[in-house]
Amino acid sequence: MNKSGEAFERLVSIMNDLREKCPWDKKQTIQTLRQMTLEETYELTDAITDSNWQAIKEELGDLLLHIVFYSKIGTEQAQFSVEDVINGISEKLIARHPHIYGDVQVNNDEDVKRNWEKLKMKEGKKSVLSGVPKTLPALVKAMRLQEKAKQVGFEWENKEQVWEKVKEEEAELQEVIATGEQEKMEEEFGDLLFSLVNFARFLNIDAENALEITNRKFIRRFTQMEAEAQGTGKPLAEMTLEEMDAIWNQIKRQKD
Repeated sequence: MNKSGEAFERLVSIMNDLREKCPWDKKQTIQTLRQMTLEETYELTDAITDSNWQAIKEELGDLLLHIVFYSKIGTEQAQFSVEDVINGISEKLIARHPHIYGDVQVNNDEDVKRNWEKLKMKEGKKSVLSGVPKTLPALVKAMRLQEKAKQVGFEWENKEQVWEKVKEEEAELQEVIATGEQEKMEEEFGDLLFSLVNFARFLNIDAENALEITNRKFIRRFTQMEAEAQGTGKPLAEMTLEEMDAIWNQIKRQKD
C-alpha cells in the first residue's frame, strides 16, 4: 500500500475508534453533521480566497473527516461504505472522461465540459440545470446556471454583447424605479445582477470571490476609519457625512 493509502486507512481506523468510544462522535447523525459540513466548506473557501495554503490543507482535512464520518454512518445504516463512495466517484470519472479512457476526441476544456453535460443527460438527467443545488447562495447559483446553459450553446458570442445586456437591464431598472413598484424593482434589480454575473464570466472573473474581496476591503477600510475617528476624540456617530467621507478618502489613498 502506498503512503496516501496508508494515511487514508489510518483516518478510517481513527473514525471507527471515535464512533465506538467517544460519546460526542457516537451521538452524531447525518442531520447533525450537515451544518458543520457547511461551515467547514465555507472555511475552506475563506482560505482559498486568502491563498492561505496552510489553512487550505487544514480545511481539506476537516472536509475529508466529514466524508469519512458520513461513510461510517452509511455503513452502520447498511446504505453504503466508504469503499462504495470511492469506487462510485472513480467509475463516474472514468465514464465522464471518454477522451481519456475511451476513443472520444476533444480540442479543449470547453469540449470536455460539453461532453460532460451530454453524458449526464444520457444518464437520465431531465435538464442541464438539474445538477445545480437549490441551496447554493444566489450569486454562486447564477454562475453555475450560466455555465450549465453555456454547454448546450445558450451563450452570448462576446463580452460586448453581454455588456449591452447589462446596460439594457440597468435601463429597465431605472424605468421601474420611476414607478415605485417594489416587486418590479426587485425583479429588475435581480435581472441586472444576473447580467453582471454573466459579464464577470466573460472576463474570467469569479463574481462571488470578487464580491467577497470587496466585502473584506470595505471591512478593513471601515474599521480603520472607526479607529482614526476615535483617535480624534470624536466617534463616527457624532461626525457629519462630510467628515466621515474625508477620512474615508484619505484611507482609500493609502495602500490596503
